[in-house]
Amino acid sequence: MQLFACPFCGLRSETEFHFAGDAGNDRPQGFDAVTAERWSDYLHNRNNPRGPSNEIWIHLTCSEAFRMERDTTHHGVLMSRELTREDHE
Repeated sequence: MQLFACPFCGLRSETEFHFAGDAGNDRPQGFDAVTAERWSDYLHNRNNPRGPSNEIWIHLTCSEAFRMERDTTHHGVLMSRELTREDHE
């Protein structure tokens, strides 16, 4: 079992969390202007980096979303923090 640090509740079991996507994978805006290729790219293509990766997670117990930096080579959590305005721009 792995422990994740919720910025609001502290260390908790990984089973209490849900992966919400890569940070910075912004949803395309404007329904009519989005091509099928752009929408498919948003839904299916990921960077999948080796090493540090910035992700959005949701703690299901408190229902808060937060940003986590996790190393994909050893699954270690490097940092977790609450979302800021800059994360939404």
